[in-house]
Amino acid sequence: MHKSLSIFVMCTLILSACTTRPPGIGNPIEWSNLQNWASDNQSEMWEGFLKSCQKLGHGQWQEVCLLANNSQDLSDSEVREFFELHFEVRPVYAEDGISEGLITGYYEPLLKGSWERSEEYRYPLYGVPKDLLIVDLGGIYPELKNMRLRGKLNGNKVVPYYDRAQLDEDEDLLQGAEILWVNSLVDVFFLHIQGSGRVQLTDGSTAAVGYAEQNGHPYQSIGKVLIEMGELENDKVTLFSIKDWLKSNPIRLNEVLSRNPSYIFFELRDGQANGPLGSLNVALTPRRSIAVDRNVIPLGAPVWLQTTLPDEQQSPLNKLMLAQDTGGAIKGHVRADVFWGRGDEAEKLAGLMKQQGKLFVLLPKGYSVKKKLTH
Repeated sequence: MHKSLSIFVMCTLILSACTTRPPGIGNPIEWSNLQNWASDNQSEMWEGFLKSCQKLGHGQWQEVCLLANNSQDLSDSEVREFFELHFEVRPVYAEDGISEGLITGYYEPLLKGSWERSEEYRYPLYGVPKDLLIVDLGGIYPELKNMRLRGKLNGNKVVPYYDRAQLDEDEDLLQGAEILWVNSLVDVFFLHIQGSGRVQLTDGSTAAVGYAEQNGHPYQSIGKVLIEMGELENDKVTLFSIKDWLKSNPIRLNEVLSRNPSYIFFELRDGQANGPLGSLNVALTPRRSIAVDRNVIPLGAPVWLQTTLPDEQQSPLNKLMLAQDTGGAIKGHVRADVFWGRGDEAEKLAGLMKQQGKLFVLLPKGYSVKKKLTH
């Protein structure tokens, strides 16, 4: 009797395992499954897609990118026709077949700064330090492509690089790597989170800075830290509530900021460019570029996003996006960060957005999805 029951349980578990969708990119589905697909202004993202093709135009992307490059000034309906003819749409699933995940936003902030240090402008933005060691693991182990080890040499050993607390406490560690100085440590911290921004300088010029490298330590959400400390409620955590708390508690500022050990190093970039560069090394398109986990979604791929805006009506946001960026906080299967651009409206949307949404990846027909390592 017990043996029969055990066999029954085993069979049930096996059947259950077979019917549960594995996490990652699923099988192709019909275009009709995309809400409002026919009413999106897809021509807005066409130029951005051609930029992606500059990096993707080989291997499984070669044929469709060649066709795209030979197609200029397409209308919305022609862009839709192009994708429907040459691509297939595939849903993205998380663990246990869950199709919804967290959709957030980011933007390009404007800071106030100076080329020279002063009492007012005393918080530096750093370039990549000379002692930061970067090991491309994919060069040694192909299965670890896109994975890097960051650290520093201690004698003949590679050890972890300094974390945020160490770098903020001892300025001598990064002496000589300063790019410019700004007037707010809080603004510096949020620039680290956004990854790129502009600095209005005292001489009237504007400097554009972008992500260059990172210290190798994992990103830790300060919002979660403040929730754990009992300082903010979960449903009240936004960019603005976090900023307000940090600016209202200067004595505890370093204590809280140090809980995120990740530290970003910057480089000056072309201030006349259309937008900041994403991880694909092409300019991001406001409201059409997203950051994703590149271990799940191929960088450069078009992605249909179904979510809502962070307004009172929770207005639908169904748009064709481009996976052109990554981020330390953007980890997981159904996870995306919408780039809203610059300005007050972009800041508001990015600061308030923490919606639930679905992702559908558009891949060339017959595209072979390879299982990637997670981290």
